[in-house]
Amino acid sequence: MAENSNVQRNLALQRQWYGEPLGDRVRRLVVAFRISQAQLAEVLGISAPMLSQVMSGRRAKIGNPSVLARLVMLERKVLIPGVAAGDENAIKQALEDVRQSRPSVGRDNLPVMGSANGEEAAWPALREVAKPGELAAAASLLEGRYPALAQLLRRAANGDPD
Repeated sequence: MAENSNVQRNLALQRQWYGEPLGDRVRRLVVAFRISQAQLAEVLGISAPMLSQVMSGRRAKIGNPSVLARLVMLERKVLIPGVAAGDENAIKQALEDVRQSRPSVGRDNLPVMGSANGEEAAWPALREVAKPGELAAAASLLEGRYPALAQLLRRAANGDPD
């Protein structure tokens, strides 16, 4: 019973620190990049057992800031058109880019979840794949059927929280 209590506490801490349980984030990456947890662990620079413990809530946090930075890098690379389309070469390149990265992590370069739904975290990835004018044009095309998505694209184009 104590272990279950610890897991629930750790998952609550993950929600507080990372916006959601790390297991959810990791599972999305495994699916998006079509790799195993062990392969993902290798790309991130963490042991497979450590990743498993973080995912299950037996551990609350990723202690190495570079590993967390690589996790965020991969989440952003999911939005690269070739990766999003499932192109095998694009996926391999994205994984290799992250594997080879040596991120320097400080207080000022970790993503901040500024709004209640964390949409500001998507802005850098959107800006990486499209210019502000393209984001604004896409927003205009989507406005009639998908107003919330159009508004997100406009805010990403402008970098405005409102």
